[in-house]
Amino acid sequence: MTTAVRVRGLRKEYPGHVAVAGLDLDIHHGEVFALLGPNGAGKTTTVEILEGHRQRTSGEAAVLGEDPGKAGRAWRARLGIVLQTATDAAELTVTETVHHFAKYYPNPRDAEEVIDLVGLTEKAGARVKSLSGGQRRRVDVALGIIGRPELLFLDEPTTGFDPEARRQFWGLIEGLAEDGTTIVLTSHYLDEVEALADRLVVIANGSVVAQGSPETLGGRGQAEAIVRWSDETGEHEERTAYPTKLVTQVSGGTRELAGLTVTRPSLEDIYLDLIGEKS
Repeated sequence: MTTAVRVRGLRKEYPGHVAVAGLDLDIHHGEVFALLGPNGAGKTTTVEILEGHRQRTSGEAAVLGEDPGKAGRAWRARLGIVLQTATDAAELTVTETVHHFAKYYPNPRDAEEVIDLVGLTEKAGARVKSLSGGQRRRVDVALGIIGRPELLFLDEPTTGFDPEARRQFWGLIEGLAEDGTTIVLTSHYLDEVEALADRLVVIANGSVVAQGSPETLGGRGQAEAIVRWSDETGEHEERTAYPTKLVTQVSGGTRELAGLTVTRPSLEDIYLDLIGEKS
């Protein structure tokens, strides 16, 4: 797979504080890549460096083949950015806002199509200042994708969304990824990361502490399962790396087991263990 983002030894220092401490990353073209970590871990600083909004202290960075610290306007037009803070074009309508931003790009998407994609068709004529927080967030997403970005940065994109809106947004992201857009996602919603991300890294204290797919992060795929069941002798619980074998043994292959559950560590369990070790 070709690489959309390549980072080696990325470091950002401030007086008396190291925000990013020698980070290595490879993000492939067309994948959804998530950055996880507690507040202050260095995620936002890393993303701002990759977006060209902050200069690094040292290390190497290549984003879509260019150094983000030196790249010009043509390179920036290939990016889409959805910041954590909402855009405030208060007096403009949704349609006016999206049409206005479309003019900044050489080959924008159709504005009405984008408004429909983010679920704001019914609010197209409403002034941005009249929208709810979640609806304003959808405007931000619309502005992030209007330029047909090759690489899209999403910083907490579904903050303020209700559950139905979040699911609709996930469908939008999946569609963009299928079309070949590379997506870098930061989110505190681990179910969102599990649903969307092909791969992820966990950052703590400015360094990568684990990386992999949501299914394998931190040894999750090999982690022991907890099997619980009830029978005539009472309630039982056992940890095992082979839950199917255990269930077959205790059931004799034919006996029904009341209250049978098989639970493996969730992505949240693994994540909390990882950042707990580094906190």
